[in-house]
Amino acid sequence: MPHASIQSRSNPSLRVGIVGAGVVGLACAVELLGRGAEVEVFERGETAGAKACSWWAGGMLAPWCEGESAEEPVVRLGQEAASWWERHVEGVVRKGTLVVAPSRDRAELRRFASRTSHLVEIEAEAIAALEPDLAGRFGKALFFESEAHLDPRLALAGLAAKVIALGGRIHYGREVAPEDVTADAVLDCRGLAAREALPDLRGVKGEMLLLRTRDVALSRPVRLLHPRIPLYVVPRADGIFMVGATMIEGGDRSAVTARSVLELLGGAYALHPAFGEAQIVEIGVDARPAFPDNLPRLTRRGRVIHVNGFYRHGFLLSPAMARLAADALLDPASIPERLHDVAA
Repeated sequence: MPHASIQSRSNPSLRVGIVGAGVVGLACAVELLGRGAEVEVFERGETAGAKACSWWAGGMLAPWCEGESAEEPVVRLGQEAASWWERHVEGVVRKGTLVVAPSRDRAELRRFASRTSHLVEIEAEAIAALEPDLAGRFGKALFFESEAHLDPRLALAGLAAKVIALGGRIHYGREVAPEDVTADAVLDCRGLAAREALPDLRGVKGEMLLLRTRDVALSRPVRLLHPRIPLYVVPRADGIFMVGATMIEGGDRSAVTARSVLELLGGAYALHPAFGEAQIVEIGVDARPAFPDNLPRLTRRGRVIHVNGFYRHGFLLSPAMARLAADALLDPASIPERLHDVAA
């Protein structure tokens, strides 16, 4: 389908407006600035990501683990993430992912292994070597050595700083419609706020906890498998652990339910009883934007490209999707993967 003409790669002064300073908008801004475009970002909140669901993310850069339930593009495109993040922000930790299950749920571990790759199956001694505080708690585990993680809030701040350092501008407290932005091209990175333009976009509720304890230490994300509520615990600085996350179709994102908090706390306690005495620092909830296939998409409508539908893979897939969005803008004759043209 034909689309509006914009300046091509041969003109390095392409002016791009980006609406939304969550992880998607900031990643697109950094990618475009690095390739010679002029970029302005418009964010309704007062800080980067504070009003985005990426504020509540786990920050796991785990393409191989995600292959257990995600489609092939998530695994393939997600492999770009760790190196991209290392180039642009500090704090990327490459210590892999550990997947465990209680002995009664050992079948879940076998099922997980059968649906993923790039893992090694390890037993109690190796588990204790990787995570001493889990010694004696699990007899078998899966170790995905090549995966990584980061602190999402620090990463968002780092990306925002990178945008400024590269010569971009970020306007906070500015809620604007993409069609009202003065620029050669516009990227709409508003998540669920873009539903009026993307009718098949839906919200999937996610709830999380931040806990603080000095009585347990972890070096990497640990996923605890359970038939009803698989859970992950991600270590952050200063004894903080992110525990997540529920996935509730069509759930009200205005509040966290008591059931969800109990399930998350129960899962953390099953991983290690010390979490039973942890302080609850924060309880968070938001809705992940997702299309019916749970894959992100570039939807081009005239000079606007909607970059949306990241589901639970914002930090994992933003680097690849930012690259594809930049390709679409800087080379209008190209047809990047995940690009869909619609009538303006």
